[in-house]
Amino acid sequence: MMPATAPAAALIATEPSAAALEWSKKLVSFDTTSRNSNVALIRCMADELTAHGIAPLIVPSPDGNKANLFATIPAHDGTVTGGIMLAGHTDVVPVDGQAWDSEPFTPETRQGRLYGRGTTDMKAFSGAILGFLPEFLSRPLAEPLHFAWTYDEEVGCHGAVVLLAELEARAIHPRIGFVGEPTSMRPVSAHKSSQLFRVTVTGIAAHSSMTSTGVNAIEYAARAIAFIRSVADEHRLGGPFDETFVVPYTTANVGVVSGGAAVNTVAEKCEFEFEFRTIPGDDAEAVIARIEEHLAGLRSEIQQENSSADVRMDALGTVPGLNPDGPREALELAQRLTRNAVEESVVYATEAGLFQRAGIDTVVCGPGSMDQGHTANEYIELSQIAACETFLQALADHLSTTERTEQP
Repeated sequence: MMPATAPAAALIATEPSAAALEWSKKLVSFDTTSRNSNVALIRCMADELTAHGIAPLIVPSPDGNKANLFATIPAHDGTVTGGIMLAGHTDVVPVDGQAWDSEPFTPETRQGRLYGRGTTDMKAFSGAILGFLPEFLSRPLAEPLHFAWTYDEEVGCHGAVVLLAELEARAIHPRIGFVGEPTSMRPVSAHKSSQLFRVTVTGIAAHSSMTSTGVNAIEYAARAIAFIRSVADEHRLGGPFDETFVVPYTTANVGVVSGGAAVNTVAEKCEFEFEFRTIPGDDAEAVIARIEEHLAGLRSEIQQENSSADVRMDALGTVPGLNPDGPREALELAQRLTRNAVEESVVYATEAGLFQRAGIDTVVCGPGSMDQGHTANEYIELSQIAACETFLQALADHLSTTERTEQP
């Protein structure tokens, strides 16, 4: 496997088709920040599928406020299971506090780039697919082609979990998956896991002149935070290591802390949120167990001070890593379709690990660069959308029974 800094073979692509660009702009114009509903966008995409004679399957979230979308172009013999799945998420991260030079949800094309929230992460991939539907439908496919669009990828990949459960119930099992996160159309076979948690410490409030009558939640939270940092330091110094990653070890980070009411009051409550990201092969469950064991010790101590006090850890999102071991067909096919022989790893997490865990041989490969993802003035190079269309054309050729018959 090569590190992410390895040079890539150039794809012959310049300008995207009018259809791909139009659909990319249309999708960006929907504000699908994860805190909002994505249903209007899903309905728009479902209507387009229906207009082309493709039956959409809308899979709502438990509260009905969001939805996944799944659809299949059957093989020429009517087969709908097995086959290849193109997958992407529909939600985007917030623009709050960012200084944009244009309206984030009013896409603009300038100087060879498409600007707007979600252009690179990852609506241009979906726009290219929707623009390419007529070509896919014109081919006699040797095996089915599936499309999967999810909600809440950015906040824990919750939609993909719901979608996979629905597919399992319907006995739909794609064989290969391509997740179109931005990789500059370079095949990625590995990424870290992402484990998100909230720790809540409940103490007993008291006046600061009478600390012995209270229980300070902030102090216990601080001890938990210090332990999490110590676990991160162990991995940074002692490994295990995987040099294919830019950061070649498991990491942890406490990103949000809130607690206390006043400096002269013993803090009654403190919450913090943390994450850790394991490299493939490192045992995420073992890391969780160590943290849970430490928190259990803190819970015992705090309840010795007052039985009403507590320390609790809740999972906010658990996204498995993408492991490069196992079947290599998806990687080899991605390399062939992109004409790019590299095999890379990325430090960010995607839904690919969930698909892999469900038995779908999956790689990440999509247009744009994550260097522009989540930033103010997010953009994607138009040439990257064109490169994605070149990939889709190669996929159509690969799936076409006519093309396969003509191959020696």
